[in-house]
Amino acid sequence: PMGEPISDLDFNDLLNEAQSRSGGLSELGPGPFIDPLKRLLSSLENEAHLNAIGRIIARERILGHTVNRLQYVNDRQRFPEIQEQKIVKPVFIIGMPRTGTTILHDILAQDPANRAPLTWEVMFPSPPPETATFHTDPRIEACAATFPDIDAMIPGFKAMHPMGALLTQECVSLMGETLCTPLFHCQFRVPTYQDWVDQQADWSHVYDFHEHQLQHLQSRHNGDRWVLKTGAHMWGLEHLLAKYPDARIVFTHRDPVDSMTSYASLTSLVRTMGSDDVDRVEIARDWTARLCRAVDHGFRVRETGSYPDALFYDMQFSNFVGDQFSVVKNIYTTFDLPMSNEGANKMRSFIDNNPKGKHGAHIYAPKDFGVEPQRVRTAFRSYIERFDLQPR
Repeated sequence: PMGEPISDLDFNDLLNEAQSRSGGLSELGPGPFIDPLKRLLSSLENEAHLNAIGRIIARERILGHTVNRLQYVNDRQRFPEIQEQKIVKPVFIIGMPRTGTTILHDILAQDPANRAPLTWEVMFPSPPPETATFHTDPRIEACAATFPDIDAMIPGFKAMHPMGALLTQECVSLMGETLCTPLFHCQFRVPTYQDWVDQQADWSHVYDFHEHQLQHLQSRHNGDRWVLKTGAHMWGLEHLLAKYPDARIVFTHRDPVDSMTSYASLTSLVRTMGSDDVDRVEIARDWTARLCRAVDHGFRVRETGSYPDALFYDMQFSNFVGDQFSVVKNIYTTFDLPMSNEGANKMRSFIDNNPKGKHGAHIYAPKDFGVEPQRVRTAFRSYIERFDLQPR
């Protein structure tokens, strides 16, 4: 009827709908969820400038994460063997946005020894995926059906970030089940919520649930090791290392001017799906400051902590672009990972079949987003000097 909201972002309505979609489940498990949800909803209503489609997108994203959390908690009670799973020497790819993390993750996922979370199982994790049906599970088709015609809705997006049910998914999406993730401020303008993520959130709860998610996903379909990725781990690196003290961590590095300009381009494009009021200059300025703090935090943790069982590898984006497989071999050597002939061939084949620009060129310039190169390099000076990051 005229006058009624097109999509309800009411707190109680969302919880009731999530309970209905999950078959009547109501147990959200330990750790914060209600407070972060209220903070996010407030920002969405008061700051995000959502259009009608944006309200639908926001509602469905929140419902998806809430239903998944209810099901993770319920499955853990139904299948006690989940909590017996051990996460051993997981590999994490961490770095600033647009520094090669996605393509590196996709390459490593080709090695059959590596277990990377795929988009379909992250979207529909319950019940735990099984080896016998991992490549034929009907949830693959259900996931694929949720993707819109990206070329029509967001022209140019595939050139920036390919999407698909069978592609790897990053931990920033898994973090959605805790409602503590930078993902939302990328998709929607929610600065007050992101201020809480940056400055007040207790990230130990994020990694408690993250471990539950990995245990869940590997309980019936395991690999030799997990290969995971997201720059969001910079926010809670100390908690990651407390939860996974034997982690193997690849840090990716690139000139921050290129990284921030590319990320501003991606974020601006993503936000246009749900808002008619997208300020590209504000996005670049806002995220530059936030990511500068996140990088500083990540390396402060790395430099001041004692992590005798963890290993680190620093990857220069320029080296990776020049010879992807050579960098992959260096990672395996540094982490003392065996590389089978099958794994090597599959990774080489993926690299050959996915050259830069396969889905079109991602063209961007600092001036289009109000990025002032000298100001950015001044803000990131210590980071640039540490890794000798040269302008392209």
